[in-house]
Amino acid sequence: MSTKIALTAELNDKKEYQRLLDGTTQTHGMKAGRVYLEPGHDCHEHSTEAREEMLVFLSGQGQVLLHNQDPMPVGQGKVAYIPPHTLHNVQNTGTEPLVYIFCVVPTVSQ
Repeated sequence: MSTKIALTAELNDKKEYQRLLDGTTQTHGMKAGRVYLEPGHDCHEHSTEAREEMLVFLSGQGQVLLHNQDPMPVGQGKVAYIPPHTLHNVQNTGTEPLVYIFCVVPTVSQ
């Protein structure tokens, strides 16, 4: 296994996606980024596939839409967990930008 080094990333205030960790070049498979959603926008439905995902909400109000489940309200100070193989979407339902950090990690078979 290759040796990885500890690192830090500085969050910016730009109104755009910001990659924080890109996967195997920096980590052992973890990917992370900062998402900025304008009011009324969403991140588009997608699947976690064989990964689990954590969302940490920094500002705004919205909802996490999970396939075949009731919407989960989210916003500043909330954390959401998305299990592997789950269709989901994040939607800004507020009047201000919804900003959050996502962290995606491959699952390990046991």
